[in-house]
Amino acid sequence: MATTTASRSDLETLQALNRDYINSVQAGDVRRFDQILADDFLCSNPDGTLIDREAFLKQTAQPVKISNLQAHDVNIRLMGDFAIIHARTTYARPDGQPGAGRYTDVWARRKGSWQAVSAHVTRA
Repeated sequence: MATTTASRSDLETLQALNRDYINSVQAGDVRRFDQILADDFLCSNPDGTLIDREAFLKQTAQPVKISNLQAHDVNIRLMGDFAIIHARTTYARPDGQPGAGRYTDVWARRKGSWQAVSAHVTRA
């Protein structure tokens, strides 16, 4: 669901970036994250830690322990040069048991490009 100020091309761009973000988490794709994260990016991890861009990239480079990560009920709220994406996730834990969570990503248009400036991740 988007606000009435959302343009179709911005929504399509943010939908694609959201897919890239989820795919990059699953694949441990540090290179793609290096392209889409703002220099001042911060992430709140499920364990309560707050990490900066450099620590997030190091975290992403670690072997991925979950599989079949998928985003559901993606809600993109576009407010001019600022967007918030809320969604829930499902995945398989290393032992094969199902896992679930939610995330909120904040995006800002800077110099004509959308960059992730913040993320908040929870797991159940």
